[in-house]
Amino acid sequence: DLVERFNAVDLVKVGVAELGGKGGGGRPDMAQGGGPEIAQADQALAAVEQAIAG
Repeated sequence: DLVERFNAVDLVKVGVAELGGKGGGGRPDMAQGGGPEIAQADQALAAVEQAIAG
């Protein structure tokens, strides 16, 4: 089960930081967040991928 390995809130916070957002939240199995720097979406996804890869 992925929830045992990854916390969705933690992953969202990594992505939100790249978007210039402050926070993000939800539950360990589902979270959401955003930020004003939508042009940084590719960097946000890359940061989340890196966090998953370890």
